[in-house]
Amino acid sequence: MLGPAGGKVAMAGFHKLVGFVIVAGWGVLFLWGLGLFIAKRDAGRLYWGLLAGLQAVLGLQIVAGIVLLALGDRRPVLHYLYGSVLPAIVLAVCHVFTRSLQKGPYHLFFTWGAFFIFGLTARALMTGLGIG
Repeated sequence: MLGPAGGKVAMAGFHKLVGFVIVAGWGVLFLWGLGLFIAKRDAGRLYWGLLAGLQAVLGLQIVAGIVLLALGDRRPVLHYLYGSVLPAIVLAVCHVFTRSLQKGPYHLFFTWGAFFIFGLTARALMTGLGIG
């Protein structure tokens, strides 16, 4: 069993790894949606499944960040904005706008949202790693 210091190190490693996965995932979702839009095709189950998975992993990442914050790990304020607050706002806007669509492409707002979340989470990763 890990002690408090070991648990913090393990959680920080997990948070870092998942950070890279999140950035890559949102980038893939954006490129996929862009390809669908260019090809004038509707998004299928895999696209929507990836979107759902990325939202869940983002939520898990936010929980891991809160745990690290509770354990005394501090990052610049922009890290928290880029990594949790702003992506949550973007996702909420995407959900609201997509529900208001009368016809497709239904993935359009989530594709553009993925573009912004890709950039925001990349900046969160950079500020968290101390390189931006």
